[in-house]
Amino acid sequence: MFLSLGILPVAVGDIAGYRDWVVSPALPVTTLDLGSRSEPNLELLAELKPDLIAGAYGYGLDQADFTRFAPTFNVPFYDGTSTPFKQAVDETLQLGNLLSRRNEAEQLIATVKASISMARTKLQPKADRPICVVSMFDDRHVRIYGGGGLFQDVMNQLGLINAWEGATNSWGFAQVGIEQLVSVGDATIISLDPIPAHVQIRINQSSLWNNLPCVRNGKVIRIAPIWPFGGLRAAERFATLVAAT
Repeated sequence: MFLSLGILPVAVGDIAGYRDWVVSPALPVTTLDLGSRSEPNLELLAELKPDLIAGAYGYGLDQADFTRFAPTFNVPFYDGTSTPFKQAVDETLQLGNLLSRRNEAEQLIATVKASISMARTKLQPKADRPICVVSMFDDRHVRIYGGGGLFQDVMNQLGLINAWEGATNSWGFAQVGIEQLVSVGDATIISLDPIPAHVQIRINQSSLWNNLPCVRNGKVIRIAPIWPFGGLRAAERFATLVAAT
């Protein structure tokens, strides 16, 4: 969110994870690594004397632990008060006001909505093609995205059908066995990178995977990493990459 508004963060938790799983917008090489997202280096944080500390408080971090260093900003995208996309819009505006960047926030929202609209137009000929979005972490299970998540919000705006109609958790995904993908039939599977190399080898050799209807029919597409729990830029990136398939 900060990068999208033209603010370069001094330090971020889990930079390596960001560059693997989020990718865009790119972090500057000058950004310092605060260590684990769940246990950031408080000594380094104190030395940096930040002006503002942003975090997803309530998901393992206690906001009170950080208020002694600087004012804090909470990003509650998945608190259940609204859909993730609507909350991303609201939080972007709130952050824009806080940083005196209201115009940049409004421009970002307009740009993202325009990108999604362009992607919808591009996808119109394929609107009746059910898709299923997954992340793969081993050769027997997938994380599958559905109701309550950012991807579902964007799919709704794109006019796409999500082939997964099963239950999801409060973050909009379910962890299921690969055999449960039989329920999506001949839908196109969109698999998010990164997939660890050793996992990909085992998936390629898996008879369970290779006998799925969608796999047999060549309907598996890998796309670049997108953070499923991100804000407006993640939503835009998802729409753009899906439209390019």
